[in-house]
Amino acid sequence: MMSEAPPFWWEKPDWRAWALSPFSKVYGSVAGRRIRRAKPPTVPVPVLCIGNFTVGGAGKTPTSITFARAAIAAGLTPGIVSRGYGGAFSGMHRVDPAHDSARLVGDEPLLLARHAAVIVTSDRFAAAQALQQSGCDFIIMDDGFQSARLHFDFALMVVDAGRGVGNGHVLPGGPLRAPLIDQLVRTDAVLKIGTANGADRVIRNAARAAKPIYEGVLKPLSTSEIAGKRLLAFAGIGDPSKFFTTLREAGGIVEKTRAFPDHHPYTDENLAELAEAADGENLTPVTTAKDLVRLLDGSEAARAFAGRTSVLEVELVFNQPGAPARIIRETRDRARHRRRDAS
Repeated sequence: MMSEAPPFWWEKPDWRAWALSPFSKVYGSVAGRRIRRAKPPTVPVPVLCIGNFTVGGAGKTPTSITFARAAIAAGLTPGIVSRGYGGAFSGMHRVDPAHDSARLVGDEPLLLARHAAVIVTSDRFAAAQALQQSGCDFIIMDDGFQSARLHFDFALMVVDAGRGVGNGHVLPGGPLRAPLIDQLVRTDAVLKIGTANGADRVIRNAARAAKPIYEGVLKPLSTSEIAGKRLLAFAGIGDPSKFFTTLREAGGIVEKTRAFPDHHPYTDENLAELAEAADGENLTPVTTAKDLVRLLDGSEAARAFAGRTSVLEVELVFNQPGAPARIIRETRDRARHRRRDAS
């Protein structure tokens, strides 16, 4: 997956998108055919896929955390399958949040492992099997919708309300992982995160395809560390501007911002520049929980900078009360029907 999407992907289609359209057509044809013909292996337990239509951040990690909590509240033992983007581990590994590093397993799996068992690997089927054997009775697949590596009983596709599907073109001319119509065929519901109107196109298409549409927002767990303070905000996530907006909405005075690519490994040079910018105007550095785990996993300078940096942690709140529990019930019902039909 690309760690830094070209800015033109998120703008109205221009000459770059159209120049790449022959390559997008080929890529889209192959990706769409793979989705249509997919017959991935199954596991006995229910599998909920949290995916998105595009590359880049859309809010999958907080969504997966919300569903892990909801599954536990329903009396289940959830396990999470993750590819571990940004990590160096090449085999299959169960994440230990107390001892593993972001360099090894990736930053997102470390956050997820605070809430449920997590296995990182490219073999999602093997990961799901291992989680089931360890006692998990509900699998959350963080991403992997387009991979056809593991059958899912319910696919909830997350879309950012501001970015939507960008210019609407398939890779490499745009951010779509496959043609939207091919992805919608396998989608069971769409979750729009945020209040902007950039996702109107995909929402209209989902509505025409009779797909349920949910809405939610990312809300800070606490604003005490940033409310009323003058901030230097920095982030290496899919869409740093969304984080900066959340800070302002939470009462922070964002004086300066620094955006880095998703999963960015902070160098001592990066940190020296951030420290100089903060000290020069007496600003409080603030970042995301995902960035913090990478700082804590870095050099001595990175860990020292983490110690003076505030963190704004967020959680996903659905606009429709009870939506996570309802989706979990439907996922379990579909798994029961699948097992019955196979017997």
